Amino acid sequence: MRLWPPTISWSNFRWSWSLPAVFILFFVAAGAPFPFGSTNDLSIAFWCLCLGIAVIFAPTRDLRPPHLWLLAGIGVIVAGYAFVLHEQLSDHPWVAPFQPIWKQASDLLGVPIAPSASIVKNEAFFALGAPLANILAIVLGITVGADRLRARRLLWVIAISGAAYALYGVASFLIEPTMILWRDKTAYLGSVTGTFINRNTAAAYFGSAAVIWMLLILEDVRRRLPERHIEWRRLSLDLRAIPPREILPQLACLLICLMAMFMTISRAGVGLSLLAMIVAFTLFLRKDLPPRTGIWISLGSGIAVSLGLLQLLGGRVSSRFDSQGLVDEGRIEAWKSTLRIIGDSPWFGTGMGTFQWAFPPYRSPNISIRGVWDAAHSTPLELASEVGIPMALLVALGWAVMLVVLARGVFSRRRDVIIPLAAAATAMLSLLHSSLDFTLQVPGYSIPFFALFGAGLAQSFSSREGRPAADAVTTAPRSEGRSATGATTPRLKPELTKVSRFEAVAPFTKPLE
Repeated sequence: MRLWPPTISWSNFRWSWSLPAVFILFFVAAGAPFPFGSTNDLSIAFWCLCLGIAVIFAPTRDLRPPHLWLLAGIGVIVAGYAFVLHEQLSDHPWVAPFQPIWKQASDLLGVPIAPSASIVKNEAFFALGAPLANILAIVLGITVGADRLRARRLLWVIAISGAAYALYGVASFLIEPTMILWRDKTAYLGSVTGTFINRNTAAAYFGSAAVIWMLLILEDVRRRLPERHIEWRRLSLDLRAIPPREILPQLACLLICLMAMFMTISRAGVGLSLLAMIVAFTLFLRKDLPPRTGIWISLGSGIAVSLGLLQLLGGRVSSRFDSQGLVDEGRIEAWKSTLRIIGDSPWFGTGMGTFQWAFPPYRSPNISIRGVWDAAHSTPLELASEVGIPMALLVALGWAVMLVVLARGVFSRRRDVIIPLAAAATAMLSLLHSSLDFTLQVPGYSIPFFALFGAGLAQSFSSREGRPAADAVTTAPRSEGRSATGATTPRLKPELTKVSRFEAVAPFTKPLE
């Protein structure tokens, strides 16, 4: 099978006002990891500019009521962010109290200093870029991904770019391990990081790409099997009938992503990625598994394969698990210190982007004095410390709603189920990993996958939902098609949609989604 989605035919492209939004989204999703994970302000500003332009041209024709409700929910989160930003940036906040550090500084210096609700004035304005890019990405994911073909193309773009970055990471590690692109590599010299600075973020990115490639392979293989439930006794014979050249390119991409993931030597990144692959594999084949015991057999087999891969490709990861466990002690102490920050500023936090200045007074004596803690290594805790508990709970509610909608799509969709499934698997992977690190705070990872989350949300609803008028026309009596003179209107040929054998539904009384 080719490494480009077979549904793409460049001759079928016709100009429309939505095309700029589609191509910009694809460009950003593929390019965001390139400039060192897009962690500097210039890269973030560039991606925000691109995504902002794309939103102007965003297609709205395919949006249905469920999509509008999703966009309304995102609007509530945006309103919450706007309120918190006003309180932290304004010289006269409405309800937020001033940080006591300003009065203490004024008393020590003996000069009046204008107070602020943030411990660093105007820092919230400069820290706005990454959250803004994520919001624009998920909005574009919903609007562009409302069309199933565009959603699938976005999935392919992320998968192909992920394999390309993984190939570069492995090749650069073998050829010149002291360089990242054109810069000297100063940390993690013994690990593959690709174009990222941090190996943990690289592991999550390569693992997420591996999840997508695995689902694409499963969908392709399942589509080639006969029109029946999988007969596991004949599975080997059915698989032999598949031409190797049709499946080897995808397998090669999956293997290179797995190899790069293991070579990062990230404990949580590797472990959670393997867990996401096991769960996604089981959910995709759940209808073909034997009743009662099938799911447990699949999970057990997945765990056994994962342990085998750890021994075969991830020996250094296993040694880190043996010597350090899943989480080191210093990180746990940092979380305790962050909880004390939250306790002192529970309502509006210390200010967006101020963690590195807020942390030193609360730094636990049990943490090594070496290094500077510029991140809490737990995105939920750092978010609560910077914007307050209410805003953090609102964001958590948004994540909960997103996961519920994606789960609904996974269990209700028959066609294109891999889109919400890929979004759900990578969302759980990134959320769990960000609870132990700061993966979602790196725009090079968050921008492509927030776009995928949006496409998964859009494809979690059937194309027939929210279209009562269309359903009414299709179920209208035949006599309504005749004129007063008795002449019949020309009968239109039914529009046929080409689907695969796996996508077809046996009971003809249930139409395709």
